[in-house]
Amino acid sequence: MEALTNLWGGFEVALRPNNLMYSFIGVFVGNLIGVLPGIGPLAAISMLLPITYGLDPTAALMMLAGIYYGAQYGGATTSILLNVPGVASHAVTCLDGHPMAKQGKAGQALFMAMFASFIGACVGIVIMVFFSPLIVDVALSFGPAEYFALMALGLIAASTLARGSPIKGVASVIIGLILGLVGTDVNTGMQRFAFDVPELTDGLSLVGIAMGLFGVSDILASVNRIGDSVISGKVTMKSLRPDKGDLKKSWGAIARGTGIGAFFGMLPGTGSAIASFMSYATEKRVSKTPERFGLGAIEGVAGPEASNNAAAQTAFIPTMTLGIPGDATMALMLGALIIHGIQPGPQMLTEHADVFWGLIASFWVGNLLLVLLNVPLIGLWVKMLTIPYRIIFPSVLFFIAIGVYSGNNNLFDVGVTLIAGVLGFAGARLGFEAAPLILGFVLGPLMEENFRRTLLLSRGDMAVFIERPIAGSITAATVALILWVLISRLRANRVRVPVPAAARAP
Repeated sequence: MEALTNLWGGFEVALRPNNLMYSFIGVFVGNLIGVLPGIGPLAAISMLLPITYGLDPTAALMMLAGIYYGAQYGGATTSILLNVPGVASHAVTCLDGHPMAKQGKAGQALFMAMFASFIGACVGIVIMVFFSPLIVDVALSFGPAEYFALMALGLIAASTLARGSPIKGVASVIIGLILGLVGTDVNTGMQRFAFDVPELTDGLSLVGIAMGLFGVSDILASVNRIGDSVISGKVTMKSLRPDKGDLKKSWGAIARGTGIGAFFGMLPGTGSAIASFMSYATEKRVSKTPERFGLGAIEGVAGPEASNNAAAQTAFIPTMTLGIPGDATMALMLGALIIHGIQPGPQMLTEHADVFWGLIASFWVGNLLLVLLNVPLIGLWVKMLTIPYRIIFPSVLFFIAIGVYSGNNNLFDVGVTLIAGVLGFAGARLGFEAAPLILGFVLGPLMEENFRRTLLLSRGDMAVFIERPIAGSITAATVALILWVLISRLRANRVRVPVPAAARAP
């Protein structure tokens, strides 16, 4: 009851006209930033942070938070329509969202993405309100050994993202891991695979790699396309509603994706990108028809979208209650708190209760504003597909280049994006999928860092990955998954091997 009372007080703060106005500005800017390829909430918050210095702390945080989760909504738009992930966490949405757009179901895909995002965000907020103390205890029980085991499980599961051969899926993961090693070693400060190129000392750009593998490669694959557009005709509100069968398939995906996102969001250092990839891998594993994934499965849109929005909400838990940011964007939010004289930590719930509960209440208000803002715009976004290819493809390349360049103000990143696009196009022709590579690129550096930290703490004793209960359980699940994949593969090969005629019984 105390939580409900505090939440009611938070709504009184969030619904003040001044705070409500800044919340709307935040979600509107965030939604726009998400639609524009490559810019992302990190760049937007960095640019707008100085504007908040003169604002009330609650209004400032509501606006910055609105930019953060507003971008989660908008990022799905370009992923579905143009196969260009507006935000890195939406790269996996391209796998089934864009094929749905090519099938004339762009409106349904956008509506389901928005609906799943809203449900995932709402559940994430409920978890924040009622289970924050418990979640903090769980997060504190995770050490480097647990993080390494969890990420190893994620990499093994990533091999299932590929539609074709699991061997090629594993190869894509390994390529991503190698690309993630480029840059400066965190522990020794030595340069690795930089080849004396100054631009490589900070590593390769995640946004550039993702936009090259999905956006540029798709443009290269469609460059000889004959035709004016993907769809034609009017887009009505009726056409936006998913089919009854699609809704039935999506409910389970939304529930599982929300749970996965809430879990990964509360763990410092993970973020919504990992959550969305794990959700997609889970949906493909539990589906009775996994061959549909990558060809326009509605679950491939609903699960990851619910997951990354739930993670975006629960990511505020370690940031505000422990002072531990989950990713770079949360680090900026942490800096905004400190700038306004608010010290993050357990005392924040008592010393700055109005700010804490007002911010949580604003999440609900902001997500409702996003729904009201996006539903009328779905028809407008779908109309983008009626633009002739000879106009839309150069425009997409232009926005990709601008988005990648704005990240570090460096033309080198634009070149990386172009090379990634060419390699992604060639890899797709050879059966190598982009999604496992991206996940390997994201998880590789984090996995290496936690592995080395674990060995330093255990003085080189590898048994720590088995002796610690949580790490041991996750390691056992990883081994079980590997064995299950091998057994399934052997059974499939045994079924396909024909029995020689001479060996058949008369």
